Amino acid sequence: MNRVVGLETEYGCLVLQDERPGGPDALPVRVKNHLFQNARYGLIDLHYRDYEEPPGNGGFLLNGGRLYLDMGHLEFATPECLTVRDVVSYERAGDWLLQRALEEMGLAEKVAFIKNNVDHVTGATFGCHENYLMKRTAPFTPQVLAALLSFLATRQIYTGAGRVGQANPLAFEFEGHRAEKRVPFQISQRADHIVNDIYQWVQFNRAIINARDEPLADYRKYRRLHLLIGDSNMNSHTTALKVGTTAMVLDLLEENIVPKRVALMDPVQATRDISRDLSGRWLVRLDNGQVRSALEIQHAFLSLAQHYLAGADPEYDWLLGEWEAVLTGLEEDPMSQVAKVDWVAKKWMLEMFMESEGIGWDDPWLQSLDLEYHNLNRRTGLYHALEEQGRVQPLVSWDRVAFCATTPPANTRAQARGLAVRQLMGRGRQYIINWDSLRLEDREPLLMTNPFHTYHAELSQLLASSPDSSGETR
Repeated sequence: MNRVVGLETEYGCLVLQDERPGGPDALPVRVKNHLFQNARYGLIDLHYRDYEEPPGNGGFLLNGGRLYLDMGHLEFATPECLTVRDVVSYERAGDWLLQRALEEMGLAEKVAFIKNNVDHVTGATFGCHENYLMKRTAPFTPQVLAALLSFLATRQIYTGAGRVGQANPLAFEFEGHRAEKRVPFQISQRADHIVNDIYQWVQFNRAIINARDEPLADYRKYRRLHLLIGDSNMNSHTTALKVGTTAMVLDLLEENIVPKRVALMDPVQATRDISRDLSGRWLVRLDNGQVRSALEIQHAFLSLAQHYLAGADPEYDWLLGEWEAVLTGLEEDPMSQVAKVDWVAKKWMLEMFMESEGIGWDDPWLQSLDLEYHNLNRRTGLYHALEEQGRVQPLVSWDRVAFCATTPPANTRAQARGLAVRQLMGRGRQYIINWDSLRLEDREPLLMTNPFHTYHAELSQLLASSPDSSGETR
């Protein structure tokens, strides 16, 4: 890709049986402590990162990514990745680490980590945030922003994870809508919880695009596009399409290449309407009053990408073929995309189950199965059953995922961060590690403001000149 990309995944924790003091709330803390203190997959933070992140709240990992506690749940942030294959591999590495911890702790039969976005009981939502490095000079004109919002609202037809039911009450529901028809199943898990198009704060006003300007790189050259609208995906094809198509659209928009007649009258309402429309029509209203389908809008972006980006990169060519194939398949018969689209696979499984058991969408059993689709345990999770049956083909092997759990990407600054974590383990040195810097004791910090640079030589020099715990210089 022409940019580094990273995903942040927040995991639900389902406790079936807890034998230790502290109750279910203690499980994420215990797993975090095991990964850093016992399994030694990373270095725990020694400093305050924020008022909500005291020392010991989390840390950076051997693979250059980060694991930490966020309001009680575990969150994994991938290292910076330059290829879609790496994004898929490192995103799955987070799943691998959490499940490996449960198995090593003897808790795999008592606790499950769930990579989804909704709690059916409390109505809470947790996210899968996407981060895309962009040029600071990118023309964020009203026309470009409108096109980006349109793309993000409509891409859910192939990126949604699917969910049973709806948020109750809706985050933005008001009295006049309380009697609206209940929704048995919808395409996106996050759609009901998005209440704004662009906004700075996250927790109580979730927007499609989070507007905080925190590049974590040279602010003169780069900005970070932070998206809140995406679902957590189990199928690696879905993840690849989500990240790859968005990266290509950003390539176009940075050059002010914008499709005609795609600006939506209300991107938030369109997100909700598409998610709840199981007819496959997915109609939305444009700002000029016309009506178009999500498929038409996606084809408009695809056509531009084919014209301007085809032949530029083998991975992009593969993505263009997959993008076109999935849009064609959804147009002909959405259920033909079981192998590549999460919401389709989940709906197919649930409908098969309902038919065999003679139950309807209102049966609470389905909410349980909805969660089990996202269970990270490969022996019990329903998505993994599809892999076992050969109904879906993962893009990367579990051997590669295990490798990526302990090894950083070789072509971004994450390499230096991962190598620093490995070198500092057991050395007794004081350190401060951040996404864009590394400080050892009294030495000048290593600033890593260029995400495309590996900083390998600079790191070697820093470590060579830094004293160890005995005061001797290496």
